[in-house]
Amino acid sequence: MKPTVFKRLKRDRIYLLLLAPVLLYYILFKYVPMFGIVISFKDYNLFKGVWASEWVGLKYYEWFLRNPDAWNIIRNTLLLGLYRFLFLYPTPIMLAVLFYLMRWKRYRRLVQTVSYMPFFMSQVVISSILIMLLSPSTGWINQMIKWAGFEPIYFLQKAEWFRTIYIASDIWQQVGFSTIIYLAALAAIDPQLYEAARMDGAGRWKQTLHVTLPGIVPAMVIVFILQLGGILELSFDKAFLLGNVATLETSDIISTYVYRTGIIGGSYSYASAIDLSMAVISLLLIYTANRVSRKVGETSLW
Repeated sequence: MKPTVFKRLKRDRIYLLLLAPVLLYYILFKYVPMFGIVISFKDYNLFKGVWASEWVGLKYYEWFLRNPDAWNIIRNTLLLGLYRFLFLYPTPIMLAVLFYLMRWKRYRRLVQTVSYMPFFMSQVVISSILIMLLSPSTGWINQMIKWAGFEPIYFLQKAEWFRTIYIASDIWQQVGFSTIIYLAALAAIDPQLYEAARMDGAGRWKQTLHVTLPGIVPAMVIVFILQLGGILELSFDKAFLLGNVATLETSDIISTYVYRTGIIGGSYSYASAIDLSMAVISLLLIYTANRVSRKVGETSLW
């Protein structure tokens, strides 16, 4: 006989109490703010409030599509997200496999610890370090360029350098911490598989190719789906701190545009409409990737 709901709640009360703060956090800070998307369909007036403001349907969505700057903003966001995905997705896999293959454990732990550290720095600190390093007068990178006999490069004043700086700093900041999930997957591989491969004459390269990489494929698929859905979720802080008027051609992304129009310009409805559009596109990307993954293989988010 199955226990009733009340008995199950009573039995699991300790676990439910432990889960309560997490649920409360998500309800208060993730779900309740979703109510604000209503203003993207209204001509929101700060003094009238949300419900008293007039309904305008899809007016602000049409505004964004007709905006001559819209294509440049969408292109910048898509290109940055795509480059970030292409470079940041495979790098932690390669680094995790290298960590796993290292035989000198003390050296491996040292390298792992050093690679994790940038993840715990804020975007403000990371951006400040970049500004100092790339300074045309005192930055180390330009000092080396001058030492080699070349003219200093004004990295932060040239639009063509913005994407390279953004992606390279993102990889430096996140690659170490992103290896954790793959290291956990590698630790779960049955050692008998390696033993069997060695008995068949497989060297370290063939063991990596036929045992290590297939063993972490489920983790790779899950991370692939999650990162694909986050292509449009770029760091506002970094784009805002590193971008300037000279690099606006490539540094102006959707989040900085929403900040300018919504917070500075006071067009809350317009900014909400843009943000909601991007959220819907991200959701569609995750849904599509998950469906493809479920049809092609056996791993999917749901």
